[in-house]
Amino acid sequence: MKVIVVGCTHAGTAAIVNLKEIHPNSDVTVYEKNDNISFLSCGIALSVNKVVTEPEKLFYNSPEGLAKIGVNTKMKHEVTDIDFDNKKVKVKDLTSGKEFEDSYDKLVLTLGSWPIVPRFEGGNLENIELCKNYDHAKTIIAKSSNAKNVVIIGAGYIGVELVEAFEDLGKKVTLIDAEDRIMSKYLDKDFTDIAEKEFSSRGVNLVLGEKVQKFEGANGKVTKVVTENGSYDGDLVVLCIGFAPNTKLIKDKLETLPNGAIIIDEYMRTSKKDVFAAGDCCVVKYNPAGDERYIPLATNAVRMGTLVAKNIVEPTLKYLGTQGTSGIKIYEQNIASTGLTEEVAKKTTKFNVGSVILTDNYRPEFMPTFEPATIKLVYDKDTRVIIGGQIVSKIDLTQFMNTLSVVIQNKMTLEDLAVTDFFFQPHYNKPWSLLNAVALKAL
Repeated sequence: MKVIVVGCTHAGTAAIVNLKEIHPNSDVTVYEKNDNISFLSCGIALSVNKVVTEPEKLFYNSPEGLAKIGVNTKMKHEVTDIDFDNKKVKVKDLTSGKEFEDSYDKLVLTLGSWPIVPRFEGGNLENIELCKNYDHAKTIIAKSSNAKNVVIIGAGYIGVELVEAFEDLGKKVTLIDAEDRIMSKYLDKDFTDIAEKEFSSRGVNLVLGEKVQKFEGANGKVTKVVTENGSYDGDLVVLCIGFAPNTKLIKDKLETLPNGAIIIDEYMRTSKKDVFAAGDCCVVKYNPAGDERYIPLATNAVRMGTLVAKNIVEPTLKYLGTQGTSGIKIYEQNIASTGLTEEVAKKTTKFNVGSVILTDNYRPEFMPTFEPATIKLVYDKDTRVIIGGQIVSKIDLTQFMNTLSVVIQNKMTLEDLAVTDFFFQPHYNKPWSLLNAVALKAL
């Protein structure tokens, strides 16, 4: 069995490693445009403020590692065209410029995503950077040493983490987002208010509800970011506006969503026979809403890549879908969420949306120390099925959202969660788990 894998970050690496384990005699070739694989971009902010001392530590595999397990590893090679009917790909060696064809029995598309970059006036000025791959990480770290005023555009997780990193380094930081709250896709206002207070109390300039119009500069370098309402000094600007599927290669050749995300079935199969896809280039089954959405997350990518390997010969293991579970640490606050927020649920679903919030100390007050935690459930009032949740505390209680992810996946109700069995030990919790307690409050 001859397998070609196109692209090799999280989904591609997972597919390849598992393919060689399950099918050791398979002939696997990977074509990757970059000279590296498996870079954890979620660690760039940690590298900026030296929590991770070197960005090189953010790799968990390498071209040499894949070669050792028998993979034909072709770095700096770009697949420029695919003939699905004749099972051939056209490839360009980016070093030599030579072009050639290769054939496959099975094709795996792990094309990933790429940052959204609107066409701003002045967008070609120096020191306006993206934040996605290893090269971006090195550039941001190098340029941050001389930067005084840093502007982050986009208040999702990556943007928010960079704000903290630059503030830790003593930079004057401005965060701009068109939404009126930070991290609004992941958290409701009760939780984003806490995160925003952490930033504003440290002098971060939060510019929310404003759209960037243009960049201004001097001597070819950016000096200001101009929105519809104001102008903000910035000698280093990082664009964190979001991501789109990197699927120009297969445009009009495979079934996709309007945004280009490849449509796959529960076994990772595309609309073409013997062609599989995984990771940020694909749709995911989104369990809380019961539909398909584009949710680029490394956790989705590694699962989907693994499933490609499991199912490449015959359908074996189904994809269970995702709850979009995620977490973030902002200074002392540990925050996590899963499923739909109340706001997103009301905007994008037909649920009769209800919610409940509980604040309680995470363990008994007779213990030497205890801290309050705030937890929220989002549910359908008609069916009582739980569709989302969030938690914040100075103690790391984020694993509660992993538990709640399972609750949502299995369509459990408020009544189910209220009496689910969780252990009690005073070091860790109270006789009623926070999950029990918030469900009981809803009842």
